[in-house]
Amino acid sequence: MSGRVLVVDDNRVIRQLIRVNLELEGFEVVTAADGAECLDVVHHVQPDVITLDVVMPRLDGLRTAALLRDDPRTRHIPLAIISACTQYEVDCGVAAGVDAFLAKPFEPAELVRVVRQLTHREPRDPRGPRDSRESGEGGPPSLDGRHEAGQAESARG
Repeated sequence: MSGRVLVVDDNRVIRQLIRVNLELEGFEVVTAADGAECLDVVHHVQPDVITLDVVMPRLDGLRTAALLRDDPRTRHIPLAIISACTQYEVDCGVAAGVDAFLAKPFEPAELVRVVRQLTHREPRDPRGPRDSRESGEGGPPSLDGRHEAGQAESARG
């Protein structure tokens, strides 16, 4: 098993697409239809990674990310936004403590790469800086999700 992922998206088809692609790679996947449902189940599920859409009813992905970061029980969990993000949403996501971005539409292999990268990174320090960007290493997250936040590397080689 590669880890447990909580997939949060209001679109049932997108949730299923993400679920199938991650399960094929050995991940255990639990889904939630919006941020409110995510907050209801996150403590029971205890995911290794959470993926969030931005635009959702009841509680959007950016506010959900901020609430997850404010909770000492969840602030260490890596967060990835999977959405058709604008630069403003990326900036808000970085401010909320999001670790990676993947633009819709995405390649399944890219989804798996981002989630795998987040499951194998060092745990977030619950007391301090969000990631290596604050120590001067790496670069900003990319709008198209081709880099994990805090790591500048080419996805194409």
